[in-house]
Amino acid sequence: MKQHIADLISAALKTLSDNGIFAADVQPSIMVENTRDKSHGDFASNIALALAKPARRNPRELAQLIIDALPASENLDKTEIAGPGFINFFVTQETTTAVIGQIIAQKTEFGRGLASSTERTQVEFVSANPTGPLHVGHGRGAAYGASVADLLEAAGVPVEREYYVNDAGRQMNILATSLWLRYLEKLGATVTFPSNGYKGDYIHDIALSVIDEHADLYNRPLDEVMCNIPADEPQGGNKETHIDALIERAQELLTADGYAVFFNAALDSILSDIRDDLSDFGVQYQKWFSELSLTANGDVESALNTLQENGYLFEEEGNLWFRSTAFGDDKDRVVRRANGLTTYFASDIAYLKNKFERGFDKVLYIWGADHHGYIARMKAACQALGYDPERLLVRLVQFAILYRGEERVQMSTRSGSFVTLRELRDEVGKDACRFFYVTRKADQHMDFDLELAKTQSKDNPIYYIQYAHARVCSVHRKLAENEWVWDQESGLANLDKLDTEHEKDLITRLSKYPEVLTHAAVNYEPHLLANYLRELANNFHSYYNANKMLIDDAELRNARITLSEATRQILNNGLTLLGVSSPEQM
Repeated sequence: MKQHIADLISAALKTLSDNGIFAADVQPSIMVENTRDKSHGDFASNIALALAKPARRNPRELAQLIIDALPASENLDKTEIAGPGFINFFVTQETTTAVIGQIIAQKTEFGRGLASSTERTQVEFVSANPTGPLHVGHGRGAAYGASVADLLEAAGVPVEREYYVNDAGRQMNILATSLWLRYLEKLGATVTFPSNGYKGDYIHDIALSVIDEHADLYNRPLDEVMCNIPADEPQGGNKETHIDALIERAQELLTADGYAVFFNAALDSILSDIRDDLSDFGVQYQKWFSELSLTANGDVESALNTLQENGYLFEEEGNLWFRSTAFGDDKDRVVRRANGLTTYFASDIAYLKNKFERGFDKVLYIWGADHHGYIARMKAACQALGYDPERLLVRLVQFAILYRGEERVQMSTRSGSFVTLRELRDEVGKDACRFFYVTRKADQHMDFDLELAKTQSKDNPIYYIQYAHARVCSVHRKLAENEWVWDQESGLANLDKLDTEHEKDLITRLSKYPEVLTHAAVNYEPHLLANYLRELANNFHSYYNANKMLIDDAELRNARITLSEATRQILNNGLTLLGVSSPEQM
């Protein structure tokens, strides 16, 4: 409807321009907004205020000229001038209620495809290091990323979801060495576990699985393991030096094949757990991309060669540097160290190049807020590789902070003191997790209130929304108990009987769904849809409480049930896009 009114205004302006009211080269931006006050109509435009100066007219006078030049429209009941020159548009009831028939006919397709595009977008999200189970902090990125991808798809954008598996680098070596030490411990060694190792219970479980498969094949005397290893932090040493020495000793004593047993056992077990966890959370990926493959396939060297050819690499003190300051970064970045090993950043550059070479038009990275400083260097790399940096998009997600009552739960993957996403889901349910995570803008701080998430009351937004859906389903059950049948055709034919304020408010809210869906998708803001669903549920509960559904007047009864069914459909559509179920009973 907004577009229809904008088209009417555009036609009126063309008429006024032809009549010399203002110059033909004046090209105003026509804004049509929903009104907040129903007495001001359904929609309003400030076009007369915007054009008053070039037209050299009083805004109210110009507004009247625009109204007089508007083409006839069967969708409009009347127009009015308000305030200094706003034009208010009042839509006919038949036009307003038409949305109900559209929803009933189109069902899950209603409101979709309004941002249709041929540009392929890759959404990469979560991508947590496979060094332990996903915790509640990762859950917010998972819920946000999955919802963004689903919204884009619903809006008509081709989307591929990807998980970047960080299966290379120092953290994985710390994990593999931690596992080997637990393995030795299970075989009877008295191990003083490194302060910088991974201490979670899951390491013990994986160690037992290695013993089941390989027995004591990789057992080594503890004095041989610890010989000349620098002291750990609790003994007055440096924890980083200590763990690095243990990694080197493990690789030496186990040789490449033996070390690979522990490396792969840890990686496979934890990655499998992450896959299952995300699947149970309603998150699916089209591709799981291995960081190790970038080196194995020559992608890292290819990316560095491209940067070298473009003149953006230089050597200094034995290190190879990327001249990222040429693109606004605050300092240049090392991509290969003097020892010949490439950096994490070099892999990230190669990964970016790989994405574009796979044909994606846009790549959307969803990172934790602690990666804010990484954006500039990635944008620099994008430009240095020869790609438009506008094709690289980043959205930051603040980690959610979990509270039990007044007590904040501390989380550390290495110490093993953390609440897993699975534990959170078991306690409050997948639906509450998925919904609560997207109720605020992703880059805003969020406290996850466990008690609220479990409350069955109006204060719990997801319960309130799902209850609205279940209420409509209960109407159909009660209808059958009364031996009545919902006559959809009669309901659609008698929508003009829906004339109470609650009914009008509910219908108006339903009509806004396509706009909300599209806006949430193109701006990567699923919280807009979450907030809309809560407002829709509030409108429905108010309507339901004020109006009886099962009345003797068959025409009005069918009209009200038809409106309720349209509401149920939109609640289901929206909840589905947010990864939340639509229960029929509660």
